[in-house]
Amino acid sequence: MIVSKSPWEASVDEILRNLGTDATTGLTSREVTARLAVTGPNELAEEARLPELLRFAAQFTNVLSAVLAAAAAVTLAIGDVKDTIVIGVVLVVNGIVGFIQEGRAERAVDALRAMTTDQCRVRRDGTVQEAAVAGLVPGDIVILESGEVVPADLRLLEVYALRIQESALTGEAEAVTKSTDALRPSTGVLLADRLCMAFKGTSVSHGRAVGIVTSTGMDTEIGGVAQLVQSHRRVLTPLQMRLATLARGLAAGALGVCVIVFVAGVASGEPVHRMFLTSVSLAVAAIPEGLPAVVTIALALGARRMAERHAIVRRLPAVETLGSVTVICTDKTGTLTSNQMVVERVWTPEETYFVEGDGYAPDGRVTGADGRTVSRSSAGRDPYLHRAALVAAACNDASLQLDPATNREWRVVGDPTEGALLAFAAKLDVDREELARVRPRRAEIGFDPSRRRMTTFHIEGDRSWVATKGALGALRPLLDPTDEQALTAGMRIADEWASEGFRVLALAERHNTEIRQPLEAVEEGLHLVALVAITDPPRPGAAAAIESCRRAGITPVMITGDHPLTASAIARRIGITDDDNVLSGSDLDAIDDEQLVLLVPNTAVYARTNPEQKLRIVRAWKANDAVVAMTGDGVNDAPALRLADIGIAMGMTGTDVSKEAADMILADDDFSTIVHAVEEGRRIYDNIRRFVRYLLTTNSSEIWVMFVAPLIGLPIPLLPIQILWVNLVTDGLPAIALGFEPAEPDVLERPPRRPQESVLGSGLWQHALGVGLALGAIVIAVQGFARSAGWQWRTMVFTVLALLQLANALSVRSERRSALRLGCRTNPLLFFAVGGAVAAQMALVYVPPLQRVFDTHSLTPVELLVVAVASGTGFVIPEAVKWVVGRRAMRV
Repeated sequence: MIVSKSPWEASVDEILRNLGTDATTGLTSREVTARLAVTGPNELAEEARLPELLRFAAQFTNVLSAVLAAAAAVTLAIGDVKDTIVIGVVLVVNGIVGFIQEGRAERAVDALRAMTTDQCRVRRDGTVQEAAVAGLVPGDIVILESGEVVPADLRLLEVYALRIQESALTGEAEAVTKSTDALRPSTGVLLADRLCMAFKGTSVSHGRAVGIVTSTGMDTEIGGVAQLVQSHRRVLTPLQMRLATLARGLAAGALGVCVIVFVAGVASGEPVHRMFLTSVSLAVAAIPEGLPAVVTIALALGARRMAERHAIVRRLPAVETLGSVTVICTDKTGTLTSNQMVVERVWTPEETYFVEGDGYAPDGRVTGADGRTVSRSSAGRDPYLHRAALVAAACNDASLQLDPATNREWRVVGDPTEGALLAFAAKLDVDREELARVRPRRAEIGFDPSRRRMTTFHIEGDRSWVATKGALGALRPLLDPTDEQALTAGMRIADEWASEGFRVLALAERHNTEIRQPLEAVEEGLHLVALVAITDPPRPGAAAAIESCRRAGITPVMITGDHPLTASAIARRIGITDDDNVLSGSDLDAIDDEQLVLLVPNTAVYARTNPEQKLRIVRAWKANDAVVAMTGDGVNDAPALRLADIGIAMGMTGTDVSKEAADMILADDDFSTIVHAVEEGRRIYDNIRRFVRYLLTTNSSEIWVMFVAPLIGLPIPLLPIQILWVNLVTDGLPAIALGFEPAEPDVLERPPRRPQESVLGSGLWQHALGVGLALGAIVIAVQGFARSAGWQWRTMVFTVLALLQLANALSVRSERRSALRLGCRTNPLLFFAVGGAVAAQMALVYVPPLQRVFDTHSLTPVELLVVAVASGTGFVIPEAVKWVVGRRAMRV
């Protein structure tokens, strides 16, 4: 399998001989298995993963785990086995939660790769069979058809009118005509020169071919670019940086307070070992060890919800970053538009018509200017219309078929423009197969860019018929002089439609023409029957999605390779812009980066752009302090996808390299999916703030209780094991359940937050410390009152502190609205979690075996009533604070 020459330099016989393959029978299954063991799968490499055991061990390398391990060692050394077991359980539970959540993230990436796996046709064991793209090996014989993606780097053995779109790899806009001729070494330096090669990730736009696999996976040309992309690692996301800063600050503050509590307790006469364990337990309660787990859960849940809405997240922290997006730079074709050409208008010398319907489906109405529906039977009042449908179907090499995967959606096999003409003809009841029987084709002159037209020659009984389509300017010299009046009107309509961004084709015919050579001589005396306006229409939800962006304070920007008129027309239709202010690629080349930084805030449409210019646009927006999301599908888009704050690759049309460079993949290539993802990102960030608010409020209340009580002469309120229990129960399931809270109704009505804004911003830390102090005061009041009354004060303090925090969890569901208005149906999991935690706490108070472990005693009905009333303030106090803050905001 050693190739002495580069594949593009070797002849067909040489390449077959060097790769040990027979072109007609292909490799055997045994040979494929052996070669696959050497080359590995035909996939882009992913980053190496830690073994499961090491990944689990890594969960115990953080500061919290070190503190817990030290505490467990001390308790074991002094013979306190009970506390050792409890601390060990807390340590293991935290490790298991982190391990599970990391596994969820990896499975999300695995699911993504599974979704992008595809099949191809190969010759193996002497037969043509379907094979997984990932299973291709050098020497495999691959069969390519129009519309397929090239599955590996291939040396072409047979070509039949083959043209391949290589823009994703080379940046060349036009499809490349391929051949089987080997190249001289001096002519194969550039990819575009290697005409006998087909490269992985490019697509067949026309014709068919047979090729032999020369390279797979990371050894392909596209794999080489992927290595460059993967070599540039991303910096931390804003969320990761903010949470790291928060955790360090909280840990430092908590440890300082714990030292003070330890000194104050020893000074008041408490045993040293007990105060040590109390201080360690308080540190465990104060350090936000649940924060990473809950954040990861929130991100994983968001990623799963996004996947259900066709947005596949590759990097979990990027889910939240979407909530900060201020600018979305999006492609037009397939993202804002349906990527399906359709005929929307038809002009004949008699009238103008409007064509309805979706994509390539043959169903839909054709209506006249007065709104009446036109069919084949009712087209007699305008004979031109039916003749136009016949020309559209006859002068056509495409075909329409139902997608075998869904059996509902229609797709085109061949040129999309010809597919649009076929769909139009079908809406006027013109059947392609019937037409072929009645008027069989006898000759043709294919479309040529220099001629800008296509002509077919047909026989109908003893008559002949010529059908032609093309640009009106190209047909003008061929029209019969009697059509001068129609031509003048048609030129005016064509100019008008072109200015609106339509592609305009003219349809013409001629009867009773002798078919002779050269065929071009017969293309004379044609009669103009119609003009058709063809476009790639906006997706049904594109305009609404753009409007949602604007309400959310996000600026939508279109960046496309299309003509400025087309780009401007679509942008106006869907609301991106209401003017004709478009910057073209040539305009961008004429200005420097400083000028571009000044222009981008006032420019929403960029046309005829190349990937390098896309990179400049993203950089200019970021220089304006924007948080940029950018879409792309080609290899050359990968640097810009990396540069953007959120890179979004197209799932249907995107290359593997663009998907690898992206943070998120749109499985349906639909712009509205990005808006849904932004909504989910904001919801996730809100849920993270809910948890942080809950965590800081409850943990600060514990610190206030443990800090203030000894200072005012009260005994230490809680035992170490009780502190650990409160921390485990209240910061466990209820905190996780907050991650399921649905988005608030105005989540897309608010402007994006500033990327520099702290998680504690907008008054969160003031609320947490203030409410935490109030809740701590309630607990200390219960301690003092119960102790003076001779009640089971420590059990009451233990229970009140736990239930106060659970009540607070019900209030933090919204920062602005009263939790009473939310009801329990929006997040039933939270109520189940709180209810389960309350039941567990009551079990500790009343179940004898648990009483011995946690040093509790049964409460009398009066004691329990006091506990219940005091615990209710955990809901009442934060609700009152929200009401007061809301009233102040209204006055402002």
